[in-house]
Amino acid sequence: MLTLAAFLLTLAVLITVHEYGHYQVARWCGVKILCFSIGFGKPIYRRRFGRDQTEFIVAALPLGGYVKMLDEREAPVTDPADLGRAFNRQSVWKRITIVAAGPIANLLLAILLYWVLLMSGVPGLRPLLGEVSANTAVAQAGMQTEDLIVRIGNTAVNTWQDVRWAILQESLQAKSLEIEVKNKQGHALIHQLDVSKIKADDVETDILDSLGLALYRPVLPAQIGEILAGSAAERDGLQVNDKIISVNGEGITNWEAFASMVQKNPEKTLKVEIQRNGTAMHFNVTPDAIDKNGAKVGRVGAAYLMNQAETNRLMTEIKYAPLPALSRATRQTWDTSIFSLKMLGGMLTGSVSWKSMGGPITIGSAAGKSASAGWKVFLGFLALISISLGVLNLLPVPVLDGGHLMYYVVEIFKGSSVSDAVMEVGQRVGIALLGLLMVSAFYNDINRLILG
Repeated sequence: MLTLAAFLLTLAVLITVHEYGHYQVARWCGVKILCFSIGFGKPIYRRRFGRDQTEFIVAALPLGGYVKMLDEREAPVTDPADLGRAFNRQSVWKRITIVAAGPIANLLLAILLYWVLLMSGVPGLRPLLGEVSANTAVAQAGMQTEDLIVRIGNTAVNTWQDVRWAILQESLQAKSLEIEVKNKQGHALIHQLDVSKIKADDVETDILDSLGLALYRPVLPAQIGEILAGSAAERDGLQVNDKIISVNGEGITNWEAFASMVQKNPEKTLKVEIQRNGTAMHFNVTPDAIDKNGAKVGRVGAAYLMNQAETNRLMTEIKYAPLPALSRATRQTWDTSIFSLKMLGGMLTGSVSWKSMGGPITIGSAAGKSASAGWKVFLGFLALISISLGVLNLLPVPVLDGGHLMYYVVEIFKGSSVSDAVMEVGQRVGIALLGLLMVSAFYNDINRLILG
């Protein structure tokens, strides 16, 4: 239910902002607006407002929207007083401004969301390097467990998410990256990380895994720190501070081992030995079954006991004053836009796999996960999708905003508008390309559902 609600909210916000960009700039340019619609299909809400009696519609299928303007190419203008307010009678520069306003509104929304996040404080995991596996690029670079990554190329990093983003950006155009770290002794060291062997499909999964970059994870004691109300752990008698000794006779030395046993045994009774206040006790615990990526796994609803000092060592929060936050938000939106274009270019050249593209199912799933992780994570997700929508609509593909902008640029140099015949052919090509894009995205979505 949360996934569906988050998905619908994502669509509603992004589509409304995009169409409002067209709507508001068209009004500023003196164009008469006939209809503002969010969604397609049968209207579930419609009402007329304003001097022009513009019709506002919320329709049943929330997969897009449109702003219908007065235009002689679509219908004759009955009132001579409105002729000057028809879209087709506006100067080419006004038409460019109106059409570009939708994607620009999406990019401005991203800046606003990032600005709010950066001022409120962005929590994150400090970029401490975990176990270094042999024969990986990280091992060959000489990096060590618990190295703190502080810089990748020219980019300073403060969180593990910063590391992921910097690696993604830099690896698209470099074969080797300069990594600055602080080791456990606090000494600054420079390493050269080979990224030349990254494959196109690695971008789709986890590029850090392919390099051997793993987040540091402390060994967690098998001791309960929290129990959810109504959970299997509460129902079957476990309590906070209980130390897990064994499960089905197998010794448990850390929380990961306990969690693994629970996940492997959904709805199967486990014989759990615990130590409570120095006394050994035995319980029969039956994990609830939950769905995880299409598979049934067990869950008892208990969380591990985390040492506060260790938590403080692993976590960080980055907070900025308003002006620096605005500058960084703008830069982050710009960098993400450029990265999106590079990814699209990579798909065309084959350096990035088409499998990395996601459709509505992937977006819906990500919306649900981000919403469940908290409002800050959801706002970050919303900003990212808003940028993707803005960039996609600026591509010079007929039927997209970028396609119309392409026609207007031709008109500037040609001195006259593109012919209806050319636009009709372009529209067919654009629809075919978008159809291919949607089929590919749906195919990837279905593959992820089936293969996990």
